[in-house]
Amino acid sequence: MTEPIIAFRQVSKSFGAQQILREIVFDVPPGEFIGLAGVNGAGKTTLIKCLLDFCHLDGGSIALFGLPHRNPRARRQLAFLPERFSPPYYLTGRDFLRYTAKLHGAAYDESQALEASRDLELDARALDRPVRQYSKGMIQKLGIAAVFLWRRQLLVLDEPMSGLDPKARASVKKLLVKARGAGQTVFLTTHTLSDIEELCDRMILLHQGVPFFVGTPTALCQHFDSTDIEDAFLRCIEDGTNGRK
Repeated sequence: MTEPIIAFRQVSKSFGAQQILREIVFDVPPGEFIGLAGVNGAGKTTLIKCLLDFCHLDGGSIALFGLPHRNPRARRQLAFLPERFSPPYYLTGRDFLRYTAKLHGAAYDESQALEASRDLELDARALDRPVRQYSKGMIQKLGIAAVFLWRRQLLVLDEPMSGLDPKARASVKKLLVKARGAGQTVFLTTHTLSDIEELCDRMILLHQGVPFFVGTPTALCQHFDSTDIEDAFLRCIEDGTNGRK
């Protein structure tokens, strides 16, 4: 049996008296696209922070590539785009891509950087400008370019479409299709359920700190006798524990 890229085992996390995650258990196999969905405050970003060792666990364990998630070697093949991506404002776009290349232990390749910029329709001339002159959409494109550029095996994307116009969203989806073809694994969070339906093999519907549903978007709709994924999502969280799979 193939070892999962990510393995959550009884993961729990609280902040003070508020329990955010409650004994989360699921696996992400190699090459799978997983969409994490939930209302605001459901625990999505906290789960990502736990995965990346940005905060300690109160209980349970997480493994990445078969290694404990706190081991730095476990993250060597991981690239992360945070929900609030904010690169150093004083760097140019090119400087930032050079910096991320160094972080990933890769040689900076100008032709690859220009190709990534073209794929996202980020004007190559913008790479010469400091990030403080970028719009929100341009900043997001720069972050996405950095994530895809170094071809890590696992991409963790927290609201990757944030601030993007429809044309840019379509460009990101094309990059994700390329990532699938290259056998990369994607773990993403989004409030746009149609993106999960279009892009992801499975979805995890997180509510009140527990997975209310784990399965394909089609299975969610079938389970709640709906042709609309947003309607099925609402029925699931209103259904309570009966919606868990």
